[in-house]
Amino acid sequence: MRGFKDFNIICVFEGTRGAVDVVYPPDDHARTPSMNLVHITDPQDPRVAPYLDIRERDLAGRQGRFVAEGKVVLNVLFWARRFEAESVLVLENRLPGLAATLALAPADVPVYIASGPVMDAIAGFHIHRGVLAIGRKRSPQSPEELLDELPEQALIVVLVGIANHDNIGAIFRNAAAFGADAVILDASSCDPLYRKAIRVSVGAVLKIPFAVADDANVLADAMVRRGFELYGLSPRGKIDLREVERPGRAALWFGAEGEGLPEKLLARLNTVRIAMAGGFDSLNVAAASAIALHQLAELERSAG
Repeated sequence: MRGFKDFNIICVFEGTRGAVDVVYPPDDHARTPSMNLVHITDPQDPRVAPYLDIRERDLAGRQGRFVAEGKVVLNVLFWARRFEAESVLVLENRLPGLAATLALAPADVPVYIASGPVMDAIAGFHIHRGVLAIGRKRSPQSPEELLDELPEQALIVVLVGIANHDNIGAIFRNAAAFGADAVILDASSCDPLYRKAIRVSVGAVLKIPFAVADDANVLADAMVRRGFELYGLSPRGKIDLREVERPGRAALWFGAEGEGLPEKLLARLNTVRIAMAGGFDSLNVAAASAIALHQLAELERSAG
């Protein structure tokens, strides 16, 4: 196999399947993985069917599966173990550099290896990262169940009507960066497990617990019963973000750009604004989430 010059390989093959032990060089202290390698030469091989025509199936759906893309995302998928990894598809010349990542994967997960032309034919476009995995979605958890699992000092993000996958991914990334405990989306928001959302989040979607609520007002009731203080971000907010005092349990609510949070919902929230230069009152929702989460995280650190 090409690309293994830095490793000692012991292979026992049966057909195209093999159990491969990778012995690391002396300066690599990661544990030695036992990889279930399968070399793929035919793009129509049924074993890689879940990877076929990735972009088209982004739109059509994957029947309970999702695609994780890139080494960093795979690290989170294997490390966090919130979702089950079904298989991995790797460009053959990327395999040596993925040894430490694949060491985190369950031993029974097949690692499919393909040349560049074969991998591109499978995916339907050029995969320049050369690293893909198929994961299985979990059974949906209700927002109430998720809320009941949160600690006494909890910070959560609530998204209403966020239909842009880049924003979803960026907000999850911000939530992970500033220590939010969970994200809850309403039913009109897009799927966090969409391939692009996972990629933009650099895997945070696979780490941060999340749930989907059918009705935002019912969700607000459930949060109030559990002692959450609810803050709705709005350019017309009554409270400057810098004046917010961090309660034990806080929920930051964000609406779609342009429309924002519905008026009926805003009426029952503590509305918060982010101070900006005169004559301008608009921020991308992902940027607003970073500022608000940072502020509340700072308040918690100060109180601690």
